Amino acid sequence: MIPWVQLDSAKTGDGAQELRLKRRGSEFSIMLGTNELMNSRLSGSEEALARLSCQKIARHRQPRVLIGGLGMGFTLRAALAELGSDAGIVVAELVPAVVAWARGPMAEVFGGCLDDPRVEVRETDVGDLIRSEPSRWDAILLDVDNGPEGIVHKGNDALYSLTGLKAARTALKPGGVLAVWSQGPDSGFTRRLKQAGFVVEEVATRANGKRGARHVIWIATNGSR
Repeated sequence: MIPWVQLDSAKTGDGAQELRLKRRGSEFSIMLGTNELMNSRLSGSEEALARLSCQKIARHRQPRVLIGGLGMGFTLRAALAELGSDAGIVVAELVPAVVAWARGPMAEVFGGCLDDPRVEVRETDVGDLIRSEPSRWDAILLDVDNGPEGIVHKGNDALYSLTGLKAARTALKPGGVLAVWSQGPDSGFTRRLKQAGFVVEEVATRANGKRGARHVIWIATNGSR
C-alpha cells in the first residue's frame, strides 16, 4: 500500500482551520482535520453540477458563468466541456494556496483548464462577486464548503441564507440558474430557495458514477421578477 504524503497546508479563509493537500501515487486528497473535502478519484457529483446547470442555459448567447470554489477543477472542466467558445467563466477561490496547488502539484489533474481563454480565476470571496453586479450571470455554480451545512468557513453560511439567495437571484439574468452542490439533503435550504423566488429542482447524484457517496444538487431557476 502506497502511503499518503502531505504536500502542503494552508489556512481556511477565516484563518481558523487548516486545509492539507495529500498525495498517494497519482491520487490527491484535500483534508480538513479528519474530514476529506475532495478526492481526485471522486468527481461525479461536481461534474453533474456543471452539466445540469449548463444544459439549462444552452440557448443563452455569450453565457457568463460564475463558479464559487475551485477545488480540484472538476466543475470547471465539466462546464468548459458543455459551453461554447463564446462563453466566459469566472472562478472565485478564497484560499490562494488552492490556486497554487492547481497550478503546481495538481497540474495534471487540472489538465490545462486554467489556461483556457474562457477562464478567469479571482482570488476572492464568491459572495463579494455575487453582490457586486446585478443581472450579470447566466449561471452561478456554488461548490463552496460542504454545501448549506458547511464545515470549513462559517462566513460561507451567508451564501446560503435567505438574504444570500436573494442576492444570488439579483445577480442572475432572467432565466439564469443558481446551482448548488451539497454533501446531503437539506429541506430547510430547499424552502429558502423557494422563498427567495426560485423555481427549484432537487437532484440526487453519486460521487462516482452509480457508486460512492450520495450527494444533492439544487438547480434553481430565476424567472421574471
